Amino acid sequence: MQTLDEVAIATPVKKSGLRLLLLPLVILAGMGLSVEAGLLGPLGEQVGHLWATLSIFGVGAAILCLLLLFAGPQKGPALTELPRWQLIGGFLGPIYVVVLTLATPHIGIAMTMIAILSGQVGKSVLIDHFGWFGATRKKVNGERWLALGLIVVALILIARG
Repeated sequence: MQTLDEVAIATPVKKSGLRLLLLPLVILAGMGLSVEAGLLGPLGEQVGHLWATLSIFGVGAAILCLLLLFAGPQKGPALTELPRWQLIGGFLGPIYVVVLTLATPHIGIAMTMIAILSGQVGKSVLIDHFGWFGATRKKVNGERWLALGLIVVALILIARG
């Protein structure tokens, strides 16, 4: 029985076809973040922001454990062999969720999400431009600056509205 990773390697998909499949999936995941913010804000107000964050990570960990259980044999992580900087995501994830839990009740879901988006896109452009963390370098061009500027304009308009 092949794992999902082996199937993905064994059946290459054209780059454009893969993009067409992944884009709606990523958009749906982004929608999920808005729902998560809507759920976490009130939960944080009721049980405390850190407890709300712990609960969401606990549920997520339980689901991942079940997925790993039923996904078949997987290559286990060699945490001692990884560069330490690659584990920073484990530190950044809870910070993100705590900020989401704190901000949403005060500034609203739309403002929280567009602010997060502006930070994500701004940093992503820099990561792409400089090729940080092993990313393929993609120079910042006029279109990328324009896109980032439009997101900042959206942030301003949502803040004023």
